[in-house]
Amino acid sequence: MVPLDKLDQICRRFEFLEARLATGAAPAEIASLSREYSDLKPVVAEIAAYRRALADLGEAEAMLSDPEMRALAEDELPRLKARIPEMEQALRLALLPKDAADARPAILEIRPGTGGEEAALFAGNLLRMYQRYAEGQGWRFQILEEQATELGGIKEVVALIEGEGVFARLKYESGVHRVQRVPETEAGGRIHTSAATVAVLPEAEEVDIDIPAADIRIDTMRASGAGGQHVNTTDSAVRITHLPSGIVVTSSEKSQHQNRAIAMQVLRARLYDLERSRADAERAAARKSQVGSGDRSERIRTYNFPQGRMTDHRINLTLYRLDAIMEGDLTEVIEALVADDQARKLAEAEA
Repeated sequence: MVPLDKLDQICRRFEFLEARLATGAAPAEIASLSREYSDLKPVVAEIAAYRRALADLGEAEAMLSDPEMRALAEDELPRLKARIPEMEQALRLALLPKDAADARPAILEIRPGTGGEEAALFAGNLLRMYQRYAEGQGWRFQILEEQATELGGIKEVVALIEGEGVFARLKYESGVHRVQRVPETEAGGRIHTSAATVAVLPEAEEVDIDIPAADIRIDTMRASGAGGQHVNTTDSAVRITHLPSGIVVTSSEKSQHQNRAIAMQVLRARLYDLERSRADAERAAARKSQVGSGDRSERIRTYNFPQGRMTDHRINLTLYRLDAIMEGDLTEVIEALVADDQARKLAEAEA
């Protein structure tokens, strides 16, 4: 049974927000109040449906004592008794603490790991996979920084992904992605193992992270790339070093002004993620599961091309449709990760 006093508390808070917005909240409050109101609205609708179902159950049970209504009640009771536990489970999930960053856009960073040029080529495959997935979700995918290798691989890529629930779904992708396949650069037909790292960071706003001018050093330099149009002839590339943390961010688009803005955007996201990670570590130092933690040192997934197999090691999920996954069909994988994360949080909340 879901605690009814907690449901009453949520409904009272929702009514307060509704009244506050209707009577004219202060401009500084409107954004935060509107966001909280939007978050609570579907929860309150589920609470109302749950209460109606409980009332219907009570009425049906009372009808059992009426000979004329007994047959109708006996027909209705099994449906209600089956439906109410499902509604309670949905409410428990809705009442779980929300990650404040879930609704934010995400900064996606992909870099090759061990494996040389094959790792760089695999990093390019991952970039395409996430681009295709974003297209299928109706999200906007913008590459902020990309450094390519001569063979078409990726040295580093940073992208901004915007849309509904972007970080909520992509945050599980952070970690080491391992690939097992015969490299395009290998003539002998031997299977190699290489890897790429993926980082998914919630985009940070200026109000989230204050970066004093004294804490950063900005250097300009000539952009370098694979050649041709990728090489700038002016010192437009920007490198920003955050002195307290040692984080270094570069951007090498054609406009120096644009590069400063992009580099600061990525720096804010990394510092915001650093603060979130620090807070998570303090709150859950003994947590064993890495799902949703953003630990980018962990090998989370293996893509085995000869067997057409993808395995997510965190939840022991194996799917034999690697071609579709590499084309961006990540829905089944991400939904399984979300479900596992929710189950773990429910267990923690009810322990």
